[in-house]
Amino acid sequence: MSSITVERLPTKSDYLFKVVVSDKDGKTTHKVRLVKEYYQKLTNGKIPPEKLIESSFVFLLEREPKAHILPEFDLAIISKYFPEYLKEIKKLI
Repeated sequence: MSSITVERLPTKSDYLFKVVVSDKDGKTTHKVRLVKEYYQKLTNGKIPPEKLIESSFVFLLEREPKAHILPEFDLAIISKYFPEYLKEIKKLI
C-alpha cells in the first residue's frame, strides 16, 4: 500500500503541488500543475485541490507503479494516457 503526501507550492497563478509517493520499496517525488479552470471542471469546487491531486494519484497507482508516473506533469495529461480518467476521478471524489 502506498502513502501519498500532497504539498501545495507557492505560485502566482494556477496550482502547483509536490507529491511524494512512498511504499516499502522507497519513494518517488512528482511536481504536478493544476490549471484552476480544469480544477473547477472536475470538481465544481466541492473538494480542495489537494484532494483532487491525491485522488488522481490513487487512480494512477491502480494502473501503474509509482516509478512509471512522470516526475513532472500537468494533471490534464492523465486523460490522454488513460481515457477513463475523467469518468473514474468523479467516482473517487
